[in-house]
Amino acid sequence: MHHLMIVCRDPEAIATIQGCFPGGYRVRLAQSKEQCLNAAESGPAQAPDFIFLDLEALGHSASVGRFDYREALEPFKEKFPAAETIIMGPPESIRQLVMAVKAGASNYLTYPLDPSEVAFVREGLEEERLRQSELDYLRSYFLPLDLQEVVRTNSPALRRVLDQLRSVAPTRSTVLLTGETGTGKGVLARVIHQLSKRARQAFISVHCGAIPDNLVESELFGHEKGSFTGAVKRKLGKFEIAKGGTIFLDEVGTLTPAAQIKMLQVLQERTFQRVGGVETIEADVRIIAASNYDLKELCEQGQFRRDLYYRLNVFPLHTPPLCERIEDIPLLVYTFLGRLNLLYGKQITQLAPEVSEAFRNYSWPGNIRELENLIERAYILEDGPVLSVDSFPGELFTFQGSLGNGHEGSPPKLAEARRQGVELIEREYLHDLLTQNQGRIDRTARAAGITPRQLHKMMTKYGIRKESFK
Repeated sequence: MHHLMIVCRDPEAIATIQGCFPGGYRVRLAQSKEQCLNAAESGPAQAPDFIFLDLEALGHSASVGRFDYREALEPFKEKFPAAETIIMGPPESIRQLVMAVKAGASNYLTYPLDPSEVAFVREGLEEERLRQSELDYLRSYFLPLDLQEVVRTNSPALRRVLDQLRSVAPTRSTVLLTGETGTGKGVLARVIHQLSKRARQAFISVHCGAIPDNLVESELFGHEKGSFTGAVKRKLGKFEIAKGGTIFLDEVGTLTPAAQIKMLQVLQERTFQRVGGVETIEADVRIIAASNYDLKELCEQGQFRRDLYYRLNVFPLHTPPLCERIEDIPLLVYTFLGRLNLLYGKQITQLAPEVSEAFRNYSWPGNIRELENLIERAYILEDGPVLSVDSFPGELFTFQGSLGNGHEGSPPKLAEARRQGVELIEREYLHDLLTQNQGRIDRTARAAGITPRQLHKMMTKYGIRKESFK
């Protein structure tokens, strides 16, 4: 059973909306925003699929000069993260209706409601929900639980990426995934594989940066017995094991020069040889590569072969960081809390308003992984039904007070401004350095000119975890 919520006092508008929805929808009426939000207490099974919301019920009034539509819509996103919200108002409020859509509403309608327009909006949103359900199907049956949430999105930026992904997946083209650590490049690689004609064959994932330099060629292409000290028997490489399927080369920018040459041979000739071998083996694999480094910049620095870069960059896809997907945070939080409730038996379903505000202002250097870690930590500490401020690191709330957050109000004192500036610089510096060194504490500390103990203290201060960079 689908659910439809109408927040409106106009009986004609209510009748028009009801007439445009099939009998499979259960319709509920609300006189105010508060009455609608209280319906969340009925549980997820009663959550509306569509919310038709009057502009005045949202809180807007003609006497109000400046109105924050994003803030007004935020409670609906938090309570009903999967619902489509349609704002309704008179024709003279068209500017306000458009602003509401820009702030996160799904669409808008003007009074008096035209049944054909209501039906058009409904059909368009249902088509989008159908596309999302296809991704949900893939997520449920093919993707690991700990990364399922990456392909669920309310973000236009990620939706564009997923649209491109659907186009390239059935082809044989090589795909290069770029983006920061923790944005879900590995999950997107698996989705590409599952949507391809190779879905029934192997999907082999290789973290190139985790393999010792002297073993990279052996791991990727295999070796013959006696080809080097310790090679006591023939070993098949990942390319041979992945025959007929897909190989995912994560952090491909860390490949050694020798491995880059062999990789170029694979891409150009679709063949390779084991280390120490003479037999030419066909590389019947689909290659998906990923890097959080700028490979083009590595080419300029002479650390990556330019011809290999062009071979890998046939179909580039850039995964947006979480700071560009702020509208996805309520949905992600809802997903994490649902999973934790199943595991541990608590019934925590919401964030305190101060926490939601901090999440919107935070830069999320660790992306989705950092968000998940913060939610899990807070969940363990929390005793009540709402994740409160006390369950999160204090740095999360001091960070939002930085000068660049765009909030109005009196400026901080000079000493406070200096402290905030230093903390912001230190945090970004640590994030960049840990990213370059894949979260390795010893290398990062050495590059920063401090001891590992000092580095640990700074990471604790800013709530940074090394796991977010591996």
